[in-house]
Amino acid sequence: MTIFSSNTELVCAIGLADRIVGIDAMTRYPEEIASRRHVGGRLGFSVDRVVEQNPDLVIVTPARQAANQLVEPMRRLGVPVVVLTSRNMVEVIGNIRLIGRATGRAAEGEAVAQGLEKRIADVRAGAEHMRRPRVVMITGKLGNGLLLVARPNTYTGDALGIAGTEPALVGMRTLAQVSPEAILAANPDLLLYAGKQEDLDDLISRPGWREMEAIKRGRTWTVSRAEWLIPGPRTLDGVERLAGQLRNLRGD
Repeated sequence: MTIFSSNTELVCAIGLADRIVGIDAMTRYPEEIASRRHVGGRLGFSVDRVVEQNPDLVIVTPARQAANQLVEPMRRLGVPVVVLTSRNMVEVIGNIRLIGRATGRAAEGEAVAQGLEKRIADVRAGAEHMRRPRVVMITGKLGNGLLLVARPNTYTGDALGIAGTEPALVGMRTLAQVSPEAILAANPDLLLYAGKQEDLDDLISRPGWREMEAIKRGRTWTVSRAEWLIPGPRTLDGVERLAGQLRNLRGD
């Protein structure tokens, strides 16, 4: 049983989609998984629903209280639980190896992990001698006017570095919330928006944004939320896509 999209994608990556008996309500990918039994969502998780599926293993992350609500009950019932964190891309790939060992598919997990590591090495090699643009990636908007951004010390920030960028907002550690003024003051070379084009267009049409270097030079791009905000194999798709765009940008 996999709780959260990232864990589901990791399990599916090593060929175990058919073994998944339950998911959380927010998981949508791969498509064949969406119809599996839902055992919880944003408001919490049901131990009874988990037990009804008779899982051999429950894989969770610390997000949205899943670990707090499920780990101890599963321990009492004798159901193995793996809690995965994804603080950087090394850890994401390590999770694939861990799941492979935990499910008796160590060889498959190792093969997938090595494939992802090779792709990372290729991207790094391609960007090694290139100028690294200063970037801000906006991942959301809050009702109080603050914006959510990708921080350097996260898997998303790590992936941005692999693609060949450096952070324009320095000194960020724990909070992902910043004011629009802070982004304007950072004046990034490249502005990325994890979401829809119309939402990005609305944001950069506001007063003051047109003076940003990235906007004046037409360097504002949308990126896939699934690729950049769900730590897993698809993150490498996003990294490779961005690295290719950066190569074209440097050729301007």
